[in-house]
Amino acid sequence: MPAKPMNDSLETEGPAEAAPAQGAPTEAVTPLIRGIAVLRELTEAADGTLSLSALERATGLARSTVDRITATLSHMSYVRVDGRDVHLTPRLMELGNAYLSALRLPALLSARADALADELDESVSLAVADRDGIRFIHQATRRRAMSLSFRIGDLLPAERTAPGPLFASDWTDADWQRWRDRRASDPRDFSFPAVPPRKYRPDARENENFVRRAEEAAANGWALDDQQIEPGLVAVSVPVRSPRADDGKADRGRVACVASVVSHTSRHTAHDLRTTLLPKLRAAVTEMERDLHTTPPPEPGAPPANLALWTGASKQELGREFIESLARGLTVLTAFGEGRPELTLTEVAKATGLARATARRALITYEHLDLVTRTDDRTFTLTPRVLSLGFPPLSRTTLPEIAQPHLSDLTSRIHESTSVAVLSDSGEEIQYTARVATGRVMSVNITVGTRLPAYATALGRVLLADASAPPPRPGALRPLTPHTITDAHALEKTLASVRSQGYALVNEELEEGLRSLAVPIRDRSGQVVAALNTAMHASRHTLRECVTDLLPALLLTATRIESDLHTAARFTHVPLT
Repeated sequence: MPAKPMNDSLETEGPAEAAPAQGAPTEAVTPLIRGIAVLRELTEAADGTLSLSALERATGLARSTVDRITATLSHMSYVRVDGRDVHLTPRLMELGNAYLSALRLPALLSARADALADELDESVSLAVADRDGIRFIHQATRRRAMSLSFRIGDLLPAERTAPGPLFASDWTDADWQRWRDRRASDPRDFSFPAVPPRKYRPDARENENFVRRAEEAAANGWALDDQQIEPGLVAVSVPVRSPRADDGKADRGRVACVASVVSHTSRHTAHDLRTTLLPKLRAAVTEMERDLHTTPPPEPGAPPANLALWTGASKQELGREFIESLARGLTVLTAFGEGRPELTLTEVAKATGLARATARRALITYEHLDLVTRTDDRTFTLTPRVLSLGFPPLSRTTLPEIAQPHLSDLTSRIHESTSVAVLSDSGEEIQYTARVATGRVMSVNITVGTRLPAYATALGRVLLADASAPPPRPGALRPLTPHTITDAHALEKTLASVRSQGYALVNEELEEGLRSLAVPIRDRSGQVVAALNTAMHASRHTLRECVTDLLPALLLTATRIESDLHTAARFTHVPLT
């Protein structure tokens, strides 16, 4: 779609970029378009990973261009290059977080959706419209052998979902024509990788059926999906309407999002969903709408600082391998956020520290890519399509997956084995969830899944020192070596020391000759949820060397893990194991 001309006059900014991509506006930033293409290919790949050669084939870009793009994204910590493979990293989720925080809906409504899922023991989702599709912004799923695989950020065709008819009930003639054009050009839904492709091309009768479903949804105020996506999957949906009647429908308000209860036919038929679950879904939506009406808008948070200075310094450091226009363009998306859902060009430039001309060209590019839309001639907002930049595969990441590359880096620096562990439900044991062993003749032989007594390990003491951890039972304190602390009062004093100094150092209490140093990993609320350690034979490092030489490296790694964890957990649930 060609971008509308902006009111601001064009300002120059150094040498001209390469010629714009085919079909793009003249002022679009070609390296930014190419970088977005790379991120989208990685998003659609299994587990967010592709080889450099596969990226070259998928994007049609020269290998040298792919190398420079991935080098730039790696320097931004948006991808990780491991040999010939490129992996998406949790830091990339800050782009989707910018959209979700600006939208406000997940922060306001997710607790209601989670409570409804618990009450019904069924999966509950929130979705927004994305042109002629729907995109998920929250998922509260049930843990079952047969469970849903949809992720936050996944895009589904409107006609194969329950929310779709509710959004389509407000479509204009242009919207309907765009939907028909898409159906004609992609009859089997290959452009929607989150759903199974259709076996057959849709016919005119199916198109008419969706029009009828939209009309019924408008009249009923709810909609059903009776196995439209795949056999066995059923859903019922109700619109959540905004209190702002800014679309001329003062009696109803616009559809802000749609809440759905999703099940499968072995548990509920579509008729059951309507008769048994729809009333409870409607009651929950009423509470959601009340929250939207009564919650005041948040105060604008501080946007990221010194972005322009950082990109300039990175260019000086890396030279030609760093594509400054790509990095600067991506920083524009992070200007939006909580309390900053709509920004003018001037506000974007001020938030990022970029020149107005640079911010302007990035916004033109994003408008062309449907990542940004203009609410009037001067104000811009992010679109749900921002979630297509890595969010779906990353929304299912776990703490061990987040920690693993950081452990590899730490092990290569200190030349000792490193691990992450969590506390068991009983509070008496630790369980190893991630580990990288060093290549030594004599090394600590522990595998992921191993459980050890918490009271006698550095990892366990870091976890037990947290105020929310249950205290160990006195009868559980058995002597494992002559050095093991078995007195409850002595252990309590040791845990207090661990809590104040921020680390635990255990010397030959679990096994003779074994020395271990551990530090905490905290979630967004500051609670200790895991611990990071290194363990070695006592002859390799003195107690003093553990603190002076190894502790700083562990603390730095824990900070990096926490940074990724906090980004990933802002709008998703990150499992600890």
